Amino acid sequence: VCMHFAGMDGADADILRRGMSGKYRSRVEFDRLVDRFFEGALRLGRPEETVKEVWRQVSSFAGYSFSKAHSASFAVESYQSLFLKTYYPIEFMVAVLNNYGGFYTRWLYVHELQKAGAKVHLPCVNHSDDVVNVKGKDCWLGFVGIQGLENKLISLIPEERKLNGAYHNLEDFVKRTVINLEQAIILIRVGALRFTGKNKKELLWDVHTLLGNKVKPLNEAELFQVEAKHYELPELTTTALEDAYHELELLGYPLSLSMFDLLKTGFRGNVMARQMNDYVGTVVRMVGLYVCEKTVHTKNNKKMWFGTFLDVKGDFFDTVHFPDSTSGYPFRGAGCYLIEGKVVEDFGYAGLEVRRFAKLEIKGNPVME
Repeated sequence: VCMHFAGMDGADADILRRGMSGKYRSRVEFDRLVDRFFEGALRLGRPEETVKEVWRQVSSFAGYSFSKAHSASFAVESYQSLFLKTYYPIEFMVAVLNNYGGFYTRWLYVHELQKAGAKVHLPCVNHSDDVVNVKGKDCWLGFVGIQGLENKLISLIPEERKLNGAYHNLEDFVKRTVINLEQAIILIRVGALRFTGKNKKELLWDVHTLLGNKVKPLNEAELFQVEAKHYELPELTTTALEDAYHELELLGYPLSLSMFDLLKTGFRGNVMARQMNDYVGTVVRMVGLYVCEKTVHTKNNKKMWFGTFLDVKGDFFDTVHFPDSTSGYPFRGAGCYLIEGKVVEDFGYAGLEVRRFAKLEIKGNPVME
């Protein structure tokens, strides 16, 4: 910038660059080079206000002294990431999930994957791999994300399927993987054996029959292929709410339902995120799913927050919590919040100045009631 904008030679420009990180031989020499920057830029016909603004931006790097090579390498990576996210959004988000990258929690990247047009499926022993895989617009969550599942099974299940074909039924799966009862229950509860066409309670009954009181190990060789036994059972049903709680426990987030579906209240806010620009200056009530918050302290050492939420439509909106509201209305962890505040606009972007703020109750786990 110094060379092309202000006409400085390479030696002086490099001294100026190093000087901004405190590595100058004398303050007088540094100030002389700053004067030369202004003189050179004005001599080249640059408007004075433009010169001041360019210097302000250049001098903002003082104390960092980011090397050119380092900056260039980050620029290349940033451009490549932006290109992939723009033109291959599904594959990009799958890569983020599989590399456990990013600032946000895992469920938000799954949400972004869905917004990109992907159909995200729960883990399945006949479709999933150890990590998330993508086939067209279908994405199958991997076994790695299932809490409590043993590492050996995470790799064994897809390896056995690739070697000997798809699993035919529960008994075939149990025999080929030599899985124990505890691990089989985890897979049933997360929905990974739904290919059988049976609901979870029927599968739990069957797996206890197979493994609950077994006499001999199921990995013993058999002379003949034995048909799976069939039992006449009373009707056993599983509700969507039960499934959501299983997913919440084993994946860390519900996939078959959203967190909004779990709320006791049907109120979803009188304004959506996309409508906020139409309500600037108005006090509104919004319902948002917590994404993250940042705590800062004022010059009087009082706490204030900046929050980010999703509305029921899946769109982001930001909140500002000034000290007069933080003590009475604190954050209470993950979940959905009812937020009352005034819509304000800053640089063309609408946000919410929070007045009142409360976490909303969710429906109880039907299994526990």
